[in-house]
Amino acid sequence: MGFIKKEYSDGFFNVGKKNGFLPQQKPLETLPKRYSKLQEILDNMPVKINDKSGYLDHPGQIHKEVNSLPNYYEKVCAELDIMIIQALYRGYCFLASAYTLEPSFQHFRKTGNYGKATSFLPKQIAQPFVEVSKKLDVYPWLDYHYAYSLGNFKKIDQKGDHKWSNLDMCVRFSGQPDEVGFIMLHVDINQHSPSLVGSVIDVLHALNNNDTDAAIKSLKENHDTMKLMNSSRREMWKASRWNHYNDFRVFIMGVKGNEELFGDGVIYDGVWDEPKQFRGQTGAQDDIIPMEDIFSGVIKHYPKNELTKYLLDLRSYRPKCIQQFFKDLEETVLSLSNDGISSILFEQKNFNGLSYLLGILEEIYHFRNGHWQFVQKYIMANTKYAKATGGTPIISWLPNQMKAVMNEMKNVIKLIGNNKLHDASAKLYIEVKNNIDRKVDLLNHQLEIINKKTFSAKKVFDLNEKYNLSDKSN
Repeated sequence: MGFIKKEYSDGFFNVGKKNGFLPQQKPLETLPKRYSKLQEILDNMPVKINDKSGYLDHPGQIHKEVNSLPNYYEKVCAELDIMIIQALYRGYCFLASAYTLEPSFQHFRKTGNYGKATSFLPKQIAQPFVEVSKKLDVYPWLDYHYAYSLGNFKKIDQKGDHKWSNLDMCVRFSGQPDEVGFIMLHVDINQHSPSLVGSVIDVLHALNNNDTDAAIKSLKENHDTMKLMNSSRREMWKASRWNHYNDFRVFIMGVKGNEELFGDGVIYDGVWDEPKQFRGQTGAQDDIIPMEDIFSGVIKHYPKNELTKYLLDLRSYRPKCIQQFFKDLEETVLSLSNDGISSILFEQKNFNGLSYLLGILEEIYHFRNGHWQFVQKYIMANTKYAKATGGTPIISWLPNQMKAVMNEMKNVIKLIGNNKLHDASAKLYIEVKNNIDRKVDLLNHQLEIINKKTFSAKKVFDLNEKYNLSDKSN
């Protein structure tokens, strides 16, 4: 096994210190003219286009438009340019979701409940869609990386940064600002990922070389970057109003785990005879927290249950270069110590490094607890449909991982003990140590409420304020 490399690339993504998890160049905003009809449908598809109605605003309209869509299969087969291939994949992802889930959306508008989806993709979608997915070596369903988020942004001010307010979506479902803010905020957070990825790689090399000062420096960089990311993440409350999440949520649902919508799966006409099931687009496909879990040692506390299997299954829904990065990261950490980097820091008597690791774990907790509060407000208080877009129960998988984070926090606190620390790391250590019990109590109290047959989502959400852990006020 080789040590973790400096970068991992597939031509579109290049994971490393320069680009982090963002594409190495801006995605194409539109498809080449040879795909004009597909682009025309995508442009006119959103529920609302400024003040006008798009195809998805009218029951059955998207199905009528697809009837006149040429089958671009042969053109897609001939494509070699990774940027065009990605844009095609993005386009077919959106169209497949719109085509199949439009009836569910219309039923929701009438009743407040998701209706049955169309479980059939016609050849002119299915064949080129599967072909372009093979070129990227990913599943033919709406994904987070190439389609909905990281490969779907364009800048409003070309000279500006990746702030969510300076970004727009190339392809949309609802056409409303809340959808744009919701998913572009993910791009905003990932603009800081070059520093995060770089610091992870640098820490591992420093530990391998027993370089205490370099390890501390890079651990501090990781901690500072995570704090910056959490600050960006909390802008979700402003970027996307919670009571407008259902304007687009149904369109990012997956097939697997959502049998109520899709039954046995989706038939890809002209490709497979049997129905297929793929998971939906989800923020859990993002790379920041999974990388930090592997790096920090949280992963060793994952419980052996179905929810952990789901998280590991999501690895296969990422670009292959990111899958390889995760694999090498995990093997590199294990090569240093079977018990994770907390153990090797302890062996090297790097207690200041351990304090910054504890700070990183604190930020992982805030990231997950903030996401958990999004779930409480955007989903639990907003819909009766109790499945996440990835097909898992919405009330269990985040608490599942939050417990793992807090377990490693307790482990690091124990390792630091009463050892002497620098002023900055001592302050960080004391602050985290003094507040760990409050975090445990909050989650236990919330789970007590949730485990009852009927419960109030508002009561669950209000507990965050009571325990002084509200994401909105931090």
